[in-house]
Amino acid sequence: MPRFALHAALAEIPADQWDALAGAQPTLSHAYLSTLESSGCVSPRSGWTPRHAALWEGDRLLAALPAYLKSHSYGEYVFDWAWAEAYHRHGLEYYPKWLSAIPFTPVPGSRILGRDAAARRTLLGHLLETVQESGVSSLHILFPTDEEATWLADAGLEIRHGVQFHWQNAGYRDFEDFLGRLAQPKRKKIRQERRKVAEAGVVFRILRGAAIGAEEWAYFHACYSRTYAEHRSTPYLTRRFFEDFCALAPDACVLMIAERAGTPVAASFFLCDRDALYGRYWGSTEFIPCLHFEACYYQAIDYAIRQGLQRFEGGAQGEHKLSRGLEPVRTVSAHWIADPRFRDAVARFLAQERGGMEAYLDELSERLPFRSAADPA
Repeated sequence: MPRFALHAALAEIPADQWDALAGAQPTLSHAYLSTLESSGCVSPRSGWTPRHAALWEGDRLLAALPAYLKSHSYGEYVFDWAWAEAYHRHGLEYYPKWLSAIPFTPVPGSRILGRDAAARRTLLGHLLETVQESGVSSLHILFPTDEEATWLADAGLEIRHGVQFHWQNAGYRDFEDFLGRLAQPKRKKIRQERRKVAEAGVVFRILRGAAIGAEEWAYFHACYSRTYAEHRSTPYLTRRFFEDFCALAPDACVLMIAERAGTPVAASFFLCDRDALYGRYWGSTEFIPCLHFEACYYQAIDYAIRQGLQRFEGGAQGEHKLSRGLEPVRTVSAHWIADPRFRDAVARFLAQERGGMEAYLDELSERLPFRSAADPA
């Protein structure tokens, strides 16, 4: 009979067995999640206590799910601060809570990993039973697949909708071919923005995997840390994390460094697999107009076209991405609240929010930048 277990570190689960279930997406890989732990970015001290769920048949891993006990709501990109505040106003403890997510990473994908649907559903059943018996306030599963969201809704979790912006490759030959799909005002704006960066003398050096050296990592991390400092925040990830993960999964790491007269002025970091490029972090040491758009979007789209990738995921939030060729995509999360009074209140709120989100997605779809057949080429 299959055995359910919780693991206090991903290192307790063999990497080859985990990756056989996780597929190719880099953020789900054993290397990514275990390096978050070994580098200290994910730990009880940082508010992330690993409790990875696994279903075993002897020494054979049948199903798995990345899970954590959280003592706060930072680094999640699905915001429940108001729910926590409501709990505290009523003298109840919201934290710790159970969370299944990729830490600091709003990349949608499978969360309930398994050899087949039966194993995945069995694991989910054990997890829900464990959560309910643990006495914590809630369980949150962030950015799962639509299929998993259906399973979770059937199991009694409330579904929440969000929106991200992704660029889709329609078989473009090059960046100019992509621009040709846009309405004339949008093409003009993008060309103006790219011209400002070029006229400032900025060129890009694109490095992947082993080509990224210690000097480049040091500069990128300084840029990354500066971005957080400008927002009066503390960076989640250490330089050690980036270097160690790149050593384990070099093909997954793409670093773009903007230089002027041979001196770096900005850097942007992406994850990559065989299908997609994932925008993650950027920063600069000098302000140059429109450099952010070039480093985070235009260079990424150009790279995706040249590499034959199917999409570029631009990350959470940011309506400004719409006018630059990224399209709105619905995301989902699932939530179980232990206290029946708060469970009902959250359910009512999410039903109302879902209606508003549908209207918002409709509005965004009407503002897509692509030209119609009647528009000038």
